[in-house]
Amino acid sequence: MKKLLSTCRLYGIVDMGYTEPDQVEARTHALIDGGVRIIQLRAKGVELPQVKAWAIVMQTICRERGAIFVLNDYPEMAAEIGADAVHVGQDGGSLAEVRKVVGSGVLVGRSTHSLEQAIQARQEGADYIGFGPLYPTGTKPGRPSIGLGDIAAAQEAAGDMPLFCIGGINETTLPAVLQAGARRVVIVSWLLQQKDIAGTAQSVIRQIEQA
Repeated sequence: MKKLLSTCRLYGIVDMGYTEPDQVEARTHALIDGGVRIIQLRAKGVELPQVKAWAIVMQTICRERGAIFVLNDYPEMAAEIGADAVHVGQDGGSLAEVRKVVGSGVLVGRSTHSLEQAIQARQEGADYIGFGPLYPTGTKPGRPSIGLGDIAAAQEAAGDMPLFCIGGINETTLPAVLQAGARRVVIVSWLLQQKDIAGTAQSVIRQIEQA
């Protein structure tokens, strides 16, 4: 999984704030069709049995099609269903505690909102980090944006640990994010709202690779 993770440039999220329940399977397939090889389920405020049902569907699709499935939050559930990865926020406890729950074979990602947090996540042994939000975003209402100034320094601090820039990235902001030094990005709401999710994902990946 770590080898596959190292090749990922675009991180997709099936966010239930932008996805109807009957779209989960189709959107997972669309992201993979577009070349996305790491896909997270984010289902805030949803009852756990429903989260588990969606997670099993997405894990099955990802496993069949050679992508990494990430469950946002819920390390215990990730361990129970055999998720490839779990992603935790700054309030998700220490990564050592998370690893005790999920085991050594599961990738662990961490959200970071500053250069200092990115450095700490690497020291804690994160397999990858999300870095942002770079711009204000409806996905994380009320969270201050951190701008583009620390991207290059965070990339250097991350070393060979994949760092995915996140927050308000779309067709308008992507060029500036890449110019600031980003090598990998997460795109949520803008990508999910495209009529052609697969085609848009392919275009984004090409831009990242060309940069």
